[in-house]
Amino acid sequence: MTMEYWLPVIWFGVIGFGVLMYVLLDGFVLGLGILAPFAEDEGQLDHMMNTAAPIWDGNETWLVLGGAGLLAAFPRAYAIVLSALYLPVLVMLIALVFRGVAFEFRFKAKRAKRFWGGAFAVGSMVTAFSQGVILGALVEGMPLQEGKYVGGAFDWFSPFSMLTGVAVLFGYALLGSTWLILKTEGRMQLVARTLTRPLVLVVVAFMGLVSAWLPFLDSRIMDRWFEGANFLWLAPVPLAALVNAFLLWRAVMAEGRDAAPFLLSLLFFALGFAGLVLGIWPNIVPPALTIWEAASPPSSQGFVLVGLVVLLPAILGYTAWSYSVFKGKIAADVGYH
Repeated sequence: MTMEYWLPVIWFGVIGFGVLMYVLLDGFVLGLGILAPFAEDEGQLDHMMNTAAPIWDGNETWLVLGGAGLLAAFPRAYAIVLSALYLPVLVMLIALVFRGVAFEFRFKAKRAKRFWGGAFAVGSMVTAFSQGVILGALVEGMPLQEGKYVGGAFDWFSPFSMLTGVAVLFGYALLGSTWLILKTEGRMQLVARTLTRPLVLVVVAFMGLVSAWLPFLDSRIMDRWFEGANFLWLAPVPLAALVNAFLLWRAVMAEGRDAAPFLLSLLFFALGFAGLVLGIWPNIVPPALTIWEAASPPSSQGFVLVGLVVLLPAILGYTAWSYSVFKGKIAADVGYH
């Protein structure tokens, strides 16, 4: 097998890793915004936001890595996705900016503190829902003809994409609540545990509903699971997800286990992501555009890969360092602004 074969595979892995890292790391910050309306007072919302204040800025790096990697390595896929999903992508980016501005302005505001708290919540909810809609539209498949998008501006709007939009919103809320269990104590942690218990059930139900819908999509991404003996070696993924859901419920119900709920929530997302990737492979735009058909020339992919070899360890390094510096519980009277 030549570099023409392996370079697209490598870049598919890199982009997938970047998207997964963004979902896991920025997901819980978006979850804090989604849960903001449940804060009992402004001081409690301060506490919630302060748990993420030192580390949230760097999370968008992974989103940039995924988008830039898609443009560099798979320009045809980039053109198709942006043509088909221009509106939800635009809404997501505006909401991300809105969320970021609200996060910073709320700590500085005097009279408008409540307004910026609401803006933080709305921006987070719209971002999460938009990302779920984008995911659903991609999984559902796009009408292509000779490698070009031939659908309309609103083809992304469907019952399935609305379902995945709501599912991702609740999923991020679960990440946010388990993050608060990890990072807080006392009353704030009690509120977080109270919110987490129903969220686990809702997220598991949504995961099951989405999975049950997949075989009926035109993209037929589940077909690969049942081709030949594929199911035998792919079956550990859904089985692991079921076991993980059970362990997550037990961890949430058990007092004194602060790290386990968050770690198991991250693993639940990772298993769901792995299941989708295994179903889509080797397509990058379902139902029929493969990574090799969408790939840029090997010389372009190889050139950008050299920069990635330097950049990716640096991103991983400062991410790990920032989380290690600010590890441990965050007291209610501690702030970083």
